[in-house]
Amino acid sequence: MVTRVPAALLRHRIVVEPYAGESAYGQQYRHATPDVPALVDATPRMVRASDGRQVVASATFVAGPMLDCPPGSRVTLPDGRTTTALTVAHHTAPGLPVPACTEVSCE
Repeated sequence: MVTRVPAALLRHRIVVEPYAGESAYGQQYRHATPDVPALVDATPRMVRASDGRQVVASATFVAGPMLDCPPGSRVTLPDGRTTTALTVAHHTAPGLPVPACTEVSCE
């Protein structure tokens, strides 16, 4: 039974800087996680952000189920473009033969 997305399907490499909150100096991020295996889809799509706004996500990626990428995180895509995570969905299906993964839509 498959319990996580097979590594062979995660063909791209991205960099994730997890969002840590706001400070007097602006947005703060934790240490960057380089070389994160992911599958990136650069097709624009409409998503609802965590604050309720409807926005167009310029890219969506799928990564392993343990990815630390809260909304607001800074993500560097394989083409070098830096973007912000809008929505994060952790997909799990215990007992079913489908892989667990994290899906992130980016600004």
